[in-house]
Amino acid sequence: MRIRERLKSGFPVFSFEFFPPKTPEGDEKLWAALQDLRGLSPAYVSVTWGAGGSTRARTIELTRRIKSELGIEAMAHLTCTGASKDDISSVLDGLSEAKVDNVLALRGDPPKGTDRFQRPPGGFGFASELVEHVRARDQFCIGAACNPEGHLEASSKYEDLHNLKRKVDAGAEFLITQMFFDNRVYFDFVDRARAAGIDVPIIPGLMPITNVDQIRRFTEMCGASIPPQLLAELERRREQPERVHELGVAHATIQSLGLIQGGAPGVHFFTLNKSTATREILTALRMNARL
Repeated sequence: MRIRERLKSGFPVFSFEFFPPKTPEGDEKLWAALQDLRGLSPAYVSVTWGAGGSTRARTIELTRRIKSELGIEAMAHLTCTGASKDDISSVLDGLSEAKVDNVLALRGDPPKGTDRFQRPPGGFGFASELVEHVRARDQFCIGAACNPEGHLEASSKYEDLHNLKRKVDAGAEFLITQMFFDNRVYFDFVDRARAAGIDVPIIPGLMPITNVDQIRRFTEMCGASIPPQLLAELERRREQPERVHELGVAHATIQSLGLIQGGAPGVHFFTLNKSTATREILTALRMNARL
């Protein structure tokens, strides 16, 4: 089923993001996490596209297995990085053969060793161009990404919203946000997006905090901010991993509940290929809110 149809159900849509492992051991751990989360009946699972398109074949194979072997709807990430139009078309052919109906179209990060994105030879320079290319096939439900605190490369939030509107006008049917840790950031962003004429569903993306150094690295990379009080509490627990995990799960659970109660269409969890934190959060949500 296409994700846009799931979003019309009127019920919160919960989903998980995974990445293709690089080793057989990683494959085993990922499959165990997927099996573990299967019982939570996610609306869909997304699979990332490695740096420079390095996991193209594994992304296709993993989305195929998730859909055919686990019976969970799957979505493949696509990026412009290191790929020509023909490369992208070949990937879309593979996804179509695998009966994967959903893609998340992204520009992608700059190639390794560079600080600015450059259009690859024969490829796309903007996510909106990739969206338009996928839309021309009329085979896939297309999602796109957004950053509620503004893209690091955008000169202003106005410019960032203008670029986002281009992706929606090109055919993006729903959006998934970058991680954030204060719900006001999300709701303020949705208000600005609606005022700019962006009317597609905007799904909040959350990353449960389980490691202080790790979340610091991720937020520096994407420009997300951590509320000072939360950061102070995390630092107090830095040498106590179990307490960091407990705080991270509690915060993400409260965030998720507030988002759903505030009208968000669901929550997309960045799992880092682990199941424990996400399972605890979603189980608590369903127990307390009957979701």
